Amino acid sequence: MTKRTKEQQALLDQLKQVAQGLGETLAPFCEVVVHDLLDPKHAILAIHNNLSSRQPGDPATELGLARIADPQYQQVIANYANQFADGRQAKSTSIGIKDSSGQYIAALCLNVDLTLFRGLQSMLGQFGSVGAAAGVTESLDPISADSIRERIDQFAARLATTPRALKATERRALIRELKEAGCMEMRRAMEIVAMHLGVSRATVYSDAK
Repeated sequence: MTKRTKEQQALLDQLKQVAQGLGETLAPFCEVVVHDLLDPKHAILAIHNNLSSRQPGDPATELGLARIADPQYQQVIANYANQFADGRQAKSTSIGIKDSSGQYIAALCLNVDLTLFRGLQSMLGQFGSVGAAAGVTESLDPISADSIRERIDQFAARLATTPRALKATERRALIRELKEAGCMEMRRAMEIVAMHLGVSRATVYSDAK
């Protein structure tokens, strides 16, 4: 690990405070991460609203390594497409932090979980749609993993939150709703629900009782 100057340490300390404030403001749908580029093998210095399941001490990303290698690398990269390990779509912004010598020492990264907004978009589209005539609507599509995820997203959107931020009582209400819709009869439904909620299958089984 590179020895830090007083200036570099002060910048890192202040950046952690900025990250905490942003994390509290943008909860629960935006992950805020501070990367210490002076220690790339253990770069994650702080993480708020953890959506990616990473931990402090985890290594730098490819973007962090690129900044370490090239002080002229773009300092602000905003709103680029990204993806969490479980497949959830994200929108990310990365801001490089330099010391007075022009060396990159840190990065502040924001990763927005688009699940909530996609759910809201789906609900608004449904609300604004019109049919040729009033009557009973019916779907002939079989229940699929995507339809289960979509129902979960819509449930969370109604509560203005994300699937992974649902409280235990809200999860149980969701499971009841899925059972009533016949979604839990699908093969591997428990596993699909658990992965999308970011909980264990045992938790889903318990919530389903």
